Amino acid sequence: MLLTNLPSGMRYYLGAEARLRRSVEDTAMSVFEGWSYEEVLTPTVDYYALFEQGMGSAEAQASFRFTDNDGRMLSLRPDITSSVARVAATLLADNKRPLRLCYAAPVFRQQQQSHAEWRRENTQLGCELIGTNTGAADMEVLLVAAEILQRIGLTDLFRITINDVSVFDGLLAELNFDDDSREKLRKLVDTRDQTEIQQFLAVRSVPSELSHSLLKLALSTGRENVLDEASANVRNSQSLTALGRIKSLWGVIESLGMQDCFEIDLADVSGLNYYTGLSFKVFVRGIGYRVGRGGRYDSLTANFGRPEPAVGFVLNLDSLVEVLGRQTQAKADARQPKAIETSDLAATFREVVKRRALQESVRVESTE
Repeated sequence: MLLTNLPSGMRYYLGAEARLRRSVEDTAMSVFEGWSYEEVLTPTVDYYALFEQGMGSAEAQASFRFTDNDGRMLSLRPDITSSVARVAATLLADNKRPLRLCYAAPVFRQQQQSHAEWRRENTQLGCELIGTNTGAADMEVLLVAAEILQRIGLTDLFRITINDVSVFDGLLAELNFDDDSREKLRKLVDTRDQTEIQQFLAVRSVPSELSHSLLKLALSTGRENVLDEASANVRNSQSLTALGRIKSLWGVIESLGMQDCFEIDLADVSGLNYYTGLSFKVFVRGIGYRVGRGGRYDSLTANFGRPEPAVGFVLNLDSLVEVLGRQTQAKADARQPKAIETSDLAATFREVVKRRALQESVRVESTE
């Protein structure tokens, strides 16, 4: 083994990239503070059972695990939301609701999340709004995420896609499927493969009207017209109520003139087993995968003895810095400091001090 090599999925951050990471993190924490969120620092090492309860066993198994002296399984944190949910239900159980908590911290996963998201250490910027189940809370976290993206310089590049998992849940409730079939259908809708969906439903003799609704769902991406079309194609009250919640959020988005920053995507059902209402993903032009996600998870805190509603999101700092780095490289090249070259030591540093007083960058070239 060569100690000059790094483990797969790990890396250094140097110079301008390190400064950019710190700048983005500081900006995000400033936005959180402006919305009255309090920072929370969670343990880097915790019991594996915490994440198994919070994330589900399939997700938790991707974590780095090892055994404590007492034989109990520990884990490097693969997730922060689980820890925040526990502290809300325990140390902060008597605090006034709603709780507004935020964080900026690395998470660790032994397995790659995807071929695109290759890093095994990622820094998450996130917040959790716990103790309220309202449209106002949902709208708040959407706007907090949008403000961070705007303030770091991605105003014309990001898009937040929104959905409510109850739209799909309502359609599933009309089907007499076992768990495996439900999961298979979810994956097909999420990949938007209409041919496969049609064949899957035909084999199971799903009524044509319901099949039509599910097929339309796989194409339901766009603006408010998507909601009108979906409402005309579903009959169950659960789906219609969820569509009404999205429409209410969209009305606020339009009133703020922010419709170009958002999109409705009813086919995004990848968080079906975790989210309980609003779900959303964050995309940035130039990055081939999501840079953040969030939503409502009203069932999570019950795992720690205190059921209460909650909504939140995380942004991937590493991905944000990747796209911002490309933008700033050209600017950085143009700002390269002019070298100050002289053999006169006093003259050299008179010039250095003069330029620094003007907050110019300097680089001393010694001729000694």
